[in-house]
This record gives sequence, structure tokens and C-alpha cells, in this order.
Amino acid sequence: MKLKEYLPALLTALKLKRIPIEELKRKNGESLPIIVTLTSIPSRLNIIDLTIRSILNQPQKPERILLWLHQDLKNQIPSKLAELQGDIFEIRFQDGLTCSHRKLIYALQEFPEHTLVTCDDDLIYHSTWLASLYNEHLQHPKSIIANECRLISYDENGELLPYKQWKMHKNTESNDQRLLPIGYGGVLYPAHSLHQDAIKDELFLKLAPKADDLWFRMMSLLNGTEVRRPKQPAPKPTPIAGSQKISLKKTNVRQDGNREQWKALSEYYAVTLTGSQQ
Repeated sequence: MKLKEYLPALLTALKLKRIPIEELKRKNGESLPIIVTLTSIPSRLNIIDLTIRSILNQPQKPERILLWLHQDLKNQIPSKLAELQGDIFEIRFQDGLTCSHRKLIYALQEFPEHTLVTCDDDLIYHSTWLASLYNEHLQHPKSIIANECRLISYDENGELLPYKQWKMHKNTESNDQRLLPIGYGGVLYPAHSLHQDAIKDELFLKLAPKADDLWFRMMSLLNGTEVRRPKQPAPKPTPIAGSQKISLKKTNVRQDGNREQWKALSEYYAVTLTGSQQ
């Protein structure tokens, strides 16, 4: 987190904390027919209440918010997180996965007919966040919608470039095959938008064990599902101060793990991407 981001982050967090719990838990009219699903790790249990608060604070709330945690954490939930549970927010415990993929895997299994939205556990989301995804979904109901995307990029010889050279994609009209939804901005998955292999843990733990974004993108490619950015993307979420002590950025970005995992996925599924060069 950059030094200049600390003060805005702290002020945003303070504003959220001042909202009464009763107000956050209250349903305001008709909910959006969406389930928001996410996961977390032990080091973030003391800050993820801010993420949940920001989702509960959306003018149009989702039907449900599900936080998937490992069973070992059942007795370690801070009261400031536990007290947010109610008709909308629920913590669910599982014995299985410990990887980031579980943010979507369990929801896919339990709610296969629902529209699902994933998000990260170390961010505060803007008040227009959920509506931006849902409004675009209404226009393109079979597409995956992502507020933030990168473009999986190759050189002139067709060799995959380092992940740092996969530029952020700003075009909101494009459905280029190479678009990669970036989880931190929030990603909407319509029912049946992913290939049946999506929930096969033996495959994603082998091919992309630390890159759920890449795994789910490959699953959408295999299923022929396009990716789009909203015409009016929500502002970027605000990082939560102190949330990046443990993250996948070192291996996936700095050590270029994302490139290696995308290569493994492409080779296994024999997928070659096409799209206009931009």
C-alpha cells in the first residue's frame, strides 16, 4: 500500500465504522438477485469486517453475502465481524480448501442457479460497486462482468509476455477473448457461465494453485462465455490499511507466477487465445 493511500483509507474506514450495525443489516426494499461470495485468511480476520460493511452499505443490497472460512477458524471470529451476521451476511465454515479459489467454488456447488459476485477480503468497495456489475449484467445476461480487467498479452512471436506487461484494459465495449477479470474489482458470474471442470480441485490445485482469476477465466473460455467491463465501472476499491502483510502478489506478480500458471492451463486445455491487437 502506497503512503499516499493511507490517509484516504483510514478516513474511509472510520466513516464505515460509524454506521450503526442495525442500519447495515436492515434490508432496504427489494434486494438484487445476487449472492456475493468471498473468502479470507487468518491474518485478515481483524479487518474483513470493513469489507463486509462496505457491501452491506450498498444502496441496493445483495440477497446474501457468504464468507467461506476454514473450520479451524470457527472459534477465532472477532465480535466486530460476527455481529454483522443476519438475514444478509453469513459466515460458513468448511473443512476442505484453503486456497483463494474457495471464494467461488463452494458457492458454485451450493447455488448453481444463482448469479454470483466474487470480491476480495482486503478492500472497501464503493457504494456503486454492486449496481455497476448488476446493471451491465441486465444488458448482457450471459456474460461475465468485471469492473477491472487485464489483457492477456503475447509478443509478435506468440510468446506469452510477463504478467507485469498484461496491461489494465479500459475499453468498456470490448469482449476480446484475452480479457482477464481481476478479482479485486469484483466479478459477476451468471449461472452456468463456467465449464464443468471449474469445481475440480485436483485440477486447479495442480495447474493454477495460486491464481483463481486465471483458473476461472480458463473455465469461462472453455464454456464460450465472454467477459465485459461495465459501461460505467465503479471506482476502484479502497485498500484496507495493514491488509497486505500476507498476499499472493509476491509469487504471482513479482516472481511472474501468473505467467507460468497461465502457460500450464493453456497447455493442459490446448487453448490458444485470439483477439485484436491493442
